Amino acid sequence: MPEYSLLVPFILASGSPRRLQLLRELDIEPVVVPPDIDETPLPAETPHAHVERLALAKCRVVADAQKSSSNAADPVVVVAADTIVSIDGQILGKPTDRAHAARHLRQLSDTTHQVMTGVAVAVDGVSVGHVEVTTVRFAALTDHEIDWYLATGEADDKAGSYAMQGRGGLFVTSIDGSYDNVIGLPRRQLSFLLSSLGVNLRNGKWSGTLGT
Repeated sequence: MPEYSLLVPFILASGSPRRLQLLRELDIEPVVVPPDIDETPLPAETPHAHVERLALAKCRVVADAQKSSSNAADPVVVVAADTIVSIDGQILGKPTDRAHAARHLRQLSDTTHQVMTGVAVAVDGVSVGHVEVTTVRFAALTDHEIDWYLATGEADDKAGSYAMQGRGGLFVTSIDGSYDNVIGLPRRQLSFLLSSLGVNLRNGKWSGTLGT
């Protein structure tokens, strides 16, 4: 297994500011390349299979595009992820509007749900993936709390219509599993995946500059 230099370009195949921040906390400044793929669940697709498929698809789309670029001969690290909230086998994605978000929050109120993140990495043409699952318990929410939260706008672009690292954390009574996973990128598992492909995140700072 080759050991890759920390000067190898690092690409985040996601437009999520939360994932970008989690990588920056590891001294990684990636090139951000959001992929354009259809995220519609397939018929009878389970939540686990859904996030695994999308993470790998996003990773491969960006890795293939980079391979065909002018820097095709250079090794590149690509990281992609997809996060959903699942309750009773149902996928709760991003809400289409605030009425939709309110329905999500009422479903989550006073019960447990799972946050699943599919994370995939590709290095020099080889890709691997993993699905991390965290169980989250919500308090019983009042209509007043739901209305207040929706008015903040925080739910508008979040899977399951809440952000645990923000005001939505007020609703969470307990979690079982990775906190990073609920935010959108399980960094411990990311480290394992990259290590399996010869990339060690603990070596020091990473430069994501692609060059021209």
